[in-house]
Amino acid sequence: MTAPADQAGPLAAFDRHRRLLFAVAYQLLGSVADAEDVVQDAWLRWSAADRSGVTDDRAYLVQITSRLALDRLRAARTRRETYVGPWLPEPLLTEGNRPAAEGDPERAAEIGEQVSLALLVVLETLSPVERAVFVLREVFGMSHAEVAGVLGRSEAAVRQVAHRARQHVEARRPRFDADRRAQQEVTERFLAACAGGDVDALLAALSPGAVLISDGGGKAKAALRPIVGAEKVARFLIATTATGVGDPALSVRIADVNGSPGVVAWRNGEPFVAVSLVVADGRIDQVLVVRNPDKLHGLGAAAAAG
Repeated sequence: MTAPADQAGPLAAFDRHRRLLFAVAYQLLGSVADAEDVVQDAWLRWSAADRSGVTDDRAYLVQITSRLALDRLRAARTRRETYVGPWLPEPLLTEGNRPAAEGDPERAAEIGEQVSLALLVVLETLSPVERAVFVLREVFGMSHAEVAGVLGRSEAAVRQVAHRARQHVEARRPRFDADRRAQQEVTERFLAACAGGDVDALLAALSPGAVLISDGGGKAKAALRPIVGAEKVARFLIATTATGVGDPALSVRIADVNGSPGVVAWRNGEPFVAVSLVVADGRIDQVLVVRNPDKLHGLGAAAAAG
């Protein structure tokens, strides 16, 4: 983004908070593309606003971004009612978060749980306002008073919504393995078993009640319903990955997907699939597969070479 000289001040202030604003919008929308659009819209409003009375740039920008994201979320809910097959959030490569968590396993686990696809799936079951309150309060640590200011509601109302949303999420939140080394090891075994067509090895990596959800959006091959049970999941994975084994156009590697080790692939340099795993007690409880090409913006074409 470029700006004329007289916009340098506003742009510098905006850029200081750009990553935070993207994170807020992404958590609210579960879409990389929509989050980027919201941040762009927030910049346009910020650059055109009378900022003489703004005493806290960060709070003001979070307010703008949250309200824009809420409006977009309400519209998206209607579109998702006609979506083909299961709807999953857009995956996001988060390897840039890893240096901040180096040497701090608890912080690494916190990052992973906050942005995990599994948590974003749970957030989809909240109303737009419940989701906004939960994200701002529980994920970004804002006070009830701050959230009330962002959403234009009373603090008492926000406290009620926060309590309801927290109970809802806690009842549905999947178990999450905080041991990153265990996650990495299981992911490596998962990829090796899929690539080698080894059903037994894959079964050993999956928990008995493992669930696979795949999102093709009617634009790529995917199961139209969740697949439940380790054996069914394993056989589905072996069958679907067999066609890609040995394909010279396919580049596959383990990478951080939404804060945890996952499997990503590019074909001819273009994003092809992202697989996010929910690991608990050393085994895989959920396999979340995103194949819809419209949802792979967060992988980036250039990342294939990385």
